[in-house]
Amino acid sequence: MKAVRIERYGNEEVVEIADVDRPKPGAGQVLVKVKAAAVNPVDWKIREGLGEMFGLKPPLILGCEVAGTVETVGDNVEDFSPGHDVYGYLGAYSGGYAEYVAAPASEFVRKPKQINFDAAAAVPVGALTASQGIFDHGKLTSGQRILITGASGAVGSMAVQLANVIGAHVIGTGSGRNEEFVRGLGADEFIDYKKGKFEEEVSDVDVVFDTVGSETQDGAFRTLKRGGVLVSTVNPPSEEKAKQFGVKGAMVMVTPKPDQLAEINRLVETGKLKVRVAKVLPLAEVKKAHQLSASGHVDGKIILRP
Repeated sequence: MKAVRIERYGNEEVVEIADVDRPKPGAGQVLVKVKAAAVNPVDWKIREGLGEMFGLKPPLILGCEVAGTVETVGDNVEDFSPGHDVYGYLGAYSGGYAEYVAAPASEFVRKPKQINFDAAAAVPVGALTASQGIFDHGKLTSGQRILITGASGAVGSMAVQLANVIGAHVIGTGSGRNEEFVRGLGADEFIDYKKGKFEEEVSDVDVVFDTVGSETQDGAFRTLKRGGVLVSTVNPPSEEKAKQFGVKGAMVMVTPKPDQLAEINRLVETGKLKVRVAKVLPLAEVKKAHQLSASGHVDGKIILRP
């Protein structure tokens, strides 16, 4: 089968389309024929060397978010059968940029008929990251105020919807061209970061969910009420600043959680959770996909089709 493989860590030049053996599902696993694989920043960060921190050793196949059809199942798999359309997040952080992937059945859910494979592949990482960030770390509850930076992005847009579903007051930041999109997801307020500093307009929030980092994160501290929580997907919040403002800081590193993914899937089925696919490319254009993702200027998910 064709797969995107790296033999060593480095820039996009280390990426190659290779012919590799098709994997076989072990006990508790399913073999999925991949119809769409989503590109995430963690993919090219792994390629650049982050994989060492995760214990990944080249050669390895990149990609951790896929949608496709179950081809075969291993022993002790009861929830899936060949022919089932599924999507999921691969906890091994690799294997998805390929024609087939074998992974634990617990990492997949059935794809709702309401969405196509491209949209399905764009769901799990963004939704799980947002859910674990705002609920597990931020402890967001109904009636609280949350500020979401980068609200039009793949993760930020999920956070807007999840916070809206539970009845939180949602404030999103982003480029003015995305205001209608972000408000349409359920944001109560929108701030165009190009027109001024959001920290001069926002205050007394319970949770900040930061998907941007750097100076944006520094400003976000000033919007929190004492005792609030700043959760970042980009870099660990400054302990010094957290102490200065009397708040807590946390960094979210997404992990597979079957129950959480099942709940997210129910929201997708009922139309309460939508995804934004920015661009669809053939697997052979993986280098271009990584460049686009690393630019930080893509609103929504980049999808690769084997």
